[in-house]
Amino acid sequence: MSPSSRVTHEPRRRPEKESADNETTTQPAPRVLVVEDEEVIRELLVPTLREESYRVDAVSTGEEALKHLERTLYDVVLLDLNLPGMHGMNVLSAAPATQTDAQFIVMTAFGSVDTAVEAMKLGAFDYVNKPFRTEELLLILKRALEETELRREVAHLRARTEGGPRDKIIGKTAAMQRVFDLIERVAPTRATVLVTGETGTGKELVARAIHDVSERARKPFVPVTCSALTETLLESELFGHLKGAFTGAVHAKRGLFEAAQGGTVFLDEVATISPATQVKLLRVLQERVVTPVGGTEPIAVDFRLVAATNEELEARVRDGEFREDLYYRMNVFPIRVPPLRERREDIPLLANAFRLRFAEENDIDPPPILPETLNRMMAYPWPGNVRELENVIERSLILHAGARSLPFQPTTDQTAPGGNGARNLLANARTERWDLDRLEREYILDVLDQEGWHQARAAEVLGINRRTLYRKLKRYREEGVLPEADQGGR
Repeated sequence: MSPSSRVTHEPRRRPEKESADNETTTQPAPRVLVVEDEEVIRELLVPTLREESYRVDAVSTGEEALKHLERTLYDVVLLDLNLPGMHGMNVLSAAPATQTDAQFIVMTAFGSVDTAVEAMKLGAFDYVNKPFRTEELLLILKRALEETELRREVAHLRARTEGGPRDKIIGKTAAMQRVFDLIERVAPTRATVLVTGETGTGKELVARAIHDVSERARKPFVPVTCSALTETLLESELFGHLKGAFTGAVHAKRGLFEAAQGGTVFLDEVATISPATQVKLLRVLQERVVTPVGGTEPIAVDFRLVAATNEELEARVRDGEFREDLYYRMNVFPIRVPPLRERREDIPLLANAFRLRFAEENDIDPPPILPETLNRMMAYPWPGNVRELENVIERSLILHAGARSLPFQPTTDQTAPGGNGARNLLANARTERWDLDRLEREYILDVLDQEGWHQARAAEVLGINRRTLYRKLKRYREEGVLPEADQGGR
């Protein structure tokens, strides 16, 4: 690899800005990709840009440029149009599927007005004729960065004033604040987003938040669960079909990509898409056209794709089960939604929000959730994540309407309306092969929940004195089974 095309990571410090509380913050240096086949020009541009403190990558062909664009987010791309092999216009037309808000400045030796106009139609910020003065190019680059920064600030303000992700998704932890920052960063762009996370973490909420903050917010948001449809039905749903295209196609149907014109398509569980459908989906993302099943005429479509999966797509790529090129098309801007066990401090906020919501929906006076119960919730691993917490709160609220406090019963059907909670506790013990200590502990905690953590009443139900109960709770805390909590001496 020549020095001019070597990837570097030199940090650049922008002028420090004062924040509202008089603290200073720094932002990462803008990253620039130079796509130029003439080595002399690359050797001029790369050191010049680095002297201006930009982070610079340089390549000599359109094919190399696309590989970089699929793997790295850039602020500016300096693109020569007259490249060997893939023409610069083809790189420019493919860019919306791979980049977020990168600005493209095209360079051409021909000075053709028609070429410049065509490049601007494809989304180029500006163009410069060769030979060019370095000062002129740096000035255009500076203006491109200023417009990008302005666009980001507008998106941030829209998120703050029009109900952004921080108003629609509950979370105060650092892990969730990072998710919110990523949503606000990517929302105003055209980039494809891949949302990853375990089942029940709220990936569709993230997708909806991206749509709601974007300029596409007034257009359709179209969710599709890929695993719920067979290969034939999924293709029909996504691409549409003509009358008679297959058995049962008695009418022509418009596909969801076409129905989402101007909006956002959310493909959930994309790891389940068949290899044949992956090929067709890749073509849609590359060319932005769809061909209905049974048809031959392509239809132009304009949509933003947000995909989601709870599986490791990289592993499926290595195993040959998912196309590598499609993976890179989808993984332009990844957002990982953390599991609930990584954001335990959000559990009280979520539990109380669900408690109030379901109480209103069911016209029930919501019993309070005691601090002791919240501590037990925070100690529980929540394998089903936020969705499990939501279900537990709804079920408990319905089963225990009018109770002194809301108990915590994480195991499904542990307590049924017929009052057979102890019987189900035994059933769970048999199924999970608890020892006697575990069975005793779970029963004691269950009774405490039922009695609103009033230790005197719980001790009476358990048939032990209060001092014995206190010693057992102290041991549970020492063993880490029950978090420390102020029991209030009740």
